[in-house]
Amino acid sequence: MIHQRHLQAPPAGLPPGICADERGAQLVEFAVALPLLVVFVVGIFDFSGAYTLKQKLTNITRDAARVAAAGPATDLISAFNTGSAPDSVVDAFNVVDNYLAANQISDCGVKPNSVTSVGTLTWQYSVSPSLNSACGITLTINRGYVFPQTGATPPSVTCASQSVGSGTALVGTCVSLQYTYTWRFGRVSSLLGASTTLPSQISGIGVALNEN
Repeated sequence: MIHQRHLQAPPAGLPPGICADERGAQLVEFAVALPLLVVFVVGIFDFSGAYTLKQKLTNITRDAARVAAAGPATDLISAFNTGSAPDSVVDAFNVVDNYLAANQISDCGVKPNSVTSVGTLTWQYSVSPSLNSACGITLTINRGYVFPQTGATPPSVTCASQSVGSGTALVGTCVSLQYTYTWRFGRVSSLLGASTTLPSQISGIGVALNEN
């Protein structure tokens, strides 16, 4: 007995065989999956880049804090009164600038003479993003960073001293480095109809006890 396979006739107006062709379905599936794939790939590169940058900034600030904390404290008050940076702060700046160059990270054109006094024993170097460059950097160095011996909280990006209360106070050097990071993930996430708010800066903070 011979069995015959009966194919369903296509709807009126469609060419024969269209119902048995899966190429159209595969194209639709690819079009649906492509935005998700792009978001996934860009997210991997974007967040890994941000994590790597944060690790580098943290290493920079720790090294800079140790160098500055080893400097003499005798010139701090006179430097604060004149508005100029003491040698220990200049040394910390040079550590940061050299580290950025060694790791092929732009210093955004920040200069050693662009330092400003922003508080007691605190100096800051800063370059803001502009229309010509999205690069921005803020380096804050507090040579009189006070924090409690026990119960201290993580330092802030401003390197502001902490409240000690009735406890024992320790004095160190806090170095904070904030760096502008341009995200791509926010733009590609719009392909899925989502809005994403991400920090405009990646920061690293290091603290070392003053030795002198």
